[in-house]
Amino acid sequence: KLNKLTKSNIKASVLNVITPTKATFDGMNVSCYKSDILAVNGFDERMQYGGEDREVGERMMNNGVKFLQIRYSAICVHLHHDRPYKNTEAEVLNQQIRATTKREKAKWTVFGINKN
Repeated sequence: KLNKLTKSNIKASVLNVITPTKATFDGMNVSCYKSDILAVNGFDERMQYGGEDREVGERMMNNGVKFLQIRYSAICVHLHHDRPYKNTEAEVLNQQIRATTKREKAKWTVFGINKN
């Protein structure tokens, strides 16, 4: 964990390449081109807390977007906070939506930005 705060760009680049984690689209520290998120119609608005970032990222990957691993190049600090909005019913729905996205290799949601 101490390697995550290195000053060395070379060391960070090497660690980004050899890390066993995959480059994914998780809400904790991500960015993307506006055109890439519009191409998949943004977030699926049926989803509540828990996985909505992963699901839109999966659609972007299905649409050909390649994510970069910058785990050791960008500092991410997460402060603990309660999640009173987290609930089992929403989690089950979110898992069903993500499973459908994976199974169908979906690139678009009709429940996103464009409602036409």
